[in-house]
Amino acid sequence: MTHYLDVFKNSFFGTIDWTWKSMCFEVPLYTNYFWGLILISVIVWILEIGFPWRKEQSIFRKDFWLDAFYMFFNFFIFAIIISGVYSVLEVVFFDLGITMKSLAVINMSSLPPWSQLLIFFVLQDFVQWFTHVLLHRFNFLWRFHKVHHSVKEMGFAAHLRYHWMENIFYKPLKVFAVMLLGGFEPEQAFIIHFIAITIGHLNHANVKLSYGPLKYIFNNPVMHLYHHAFTLPKARKYGVNFGISLSLWDYLFKTNYIPEDNGKIELGYSGDVNMPKGFLKQLLYGFRKKD
Repeated sequence: MTHYLDVFKNSFFGTIDWTWKSMCFEVPLYTNYFWGLILISVIVWILEIGFPWRKEQSIFRKDFWLDAFYMFFNFFIFAIIISGVYSVLEVVFFDLGITMKSLAVINMSSLPPWSQLLIFFVLQDFVQWFTHVLLHRFNFLWRFHKVHHSVKEMGFAAHLRYHWMENIFYKPLKVFAVMLLGGFEPEQAFIIHFIAITIGHLNHANVKLSYGPLKYIFNNPVMHLYHHAFTLPKARKYGVNFGISLSLWDYLFKTNYIPEDNGKIELGYSGDVNMPKGFLKQLLYGFRKKD
């Protein structure tokens, strides 16, 4: 037990130290997730201001500051809190003989870094797409996912407004996906992180981008807007356009839906008026069946 406590403390305080060093520019910018998030956010926000899709929407849209706080809570504060738990679980699995090598189905150590990154990106995105579908299909999971869908005006920061329980659902499956890729340890993994953040921010931004023919590969603001639509097609009662970074899964599994529209649609879900407005109450939302 003492060993596990030491692992927890080392990871917990190590994450605090890394976050503080990132804030103080002691971590190179190209691997600095703290300032990288801020830089990407500012750039996408400038795009919203300069080229707004819904021109009547305020620059500081509804719940702008709530969503901005969610960004830092989910990416840094919660990461610090949960980091020790994940490290302990990793050690427990190791003690049980469950390691990266024991689960690996693809040995990527001999592949060039760019192909490792591509395989990792595609596999991780599919896992997230599949998890996202589950969040909509099962009521227990949907109760937590409602926090994200309570967004009533789209903007880049809405990307990271989600219940902390979603980290609990997504993280183990993403780690499992990595464990299937034996030998995956490229130093350039930060590239995938920043690409995913940029695409996610753009998907929620108040800009009209569809990427032309590339829309069949990459998720985009037009496609994702209809994922948040209050009114869904009758045949798609669980939702549409579940893609995270890639849209191709929706086209492959026939969950795509992009009607011709000017983007001025009501967002949310039936009963969203019951969603608590404050951050602290939203943290506790979803644990009761009536939520």
